[in-house]
Amino acid sequence: MSPSAFKIITVCLFAYLSATGLLNPALADNTDNDDDKSVRITVFAPGKGDVAGIGSRAFLVDISVQFDGNLASTGVTPELTGPGPLANAGPFPGTFSLGANRDHFPGLVVLLSSTTVGAGPGQNVANLFNINAVTNQNAAGTEIWSTWIIGAPNAFGRVGELTPSHLFLAVVEGSAPDVVIDMDGNGILNKKDLRLMGHKLISNTPKVDFVVNGLASGF
Repeated sequence: MSPSAFKIITVCLFAYLSATGLLNPALADNTDNDDDKSVRITVFAPGKGDVAGIGSRAFLVDISVQFDGNLASTGVTPELTGPGPLANAGPFPGTFSLGANRDHFPGLVVLLSSTTVGAGPGQNVANLFNINAVTNQNAAGTEIWSTWIIGAPNAFGRVGELTPSHLFLAVVEGSAPDVVIDMDGNGILNKKDLRLMGHKLISNTPKVDFVVNGLASGF
């Protein structure tokens, strides 16, 4: 595909998303004034409007999570994991599967609207994150950095296509659910559904609209 054709397709795609409300700026707002802000999530990747990855994989979800308390109070422990032989291997072994990351980051909720595996868009994919590291500790609290590189094709986008996706993140008190249910039946999975499921949110809930690039190359 030529650079000009790729650019035209991308512009048309985002024009369509904007027209249908799927790229409503309110959805990408990282502020949630009615939530407890003892935990603050910052998203470094993907960025709003990014066309990320190649062949529907090789894109990142990269976040930092700032907790008000000490490391012990976060429930987070270091982890370095991945599929196959990388799972449960040293130096920081961890499980690798769909669902909540109960052994290393129990309160994390990560949803991608383009998910085609497991329970689909409501599937919590926190336990697919490869890295959980402690990046700072001081009197103000504890910073955790978590990173996931997507390695499986056709799981979160479609090979040969540009797939719109909506990233949603949250931290809840205690253990996060493996699957978030659309409790109010409005077709949108968000913090309201988590509350209706009985979970207490202790963080902001960042949202990012981007595109999973299923093409062999972007240019």
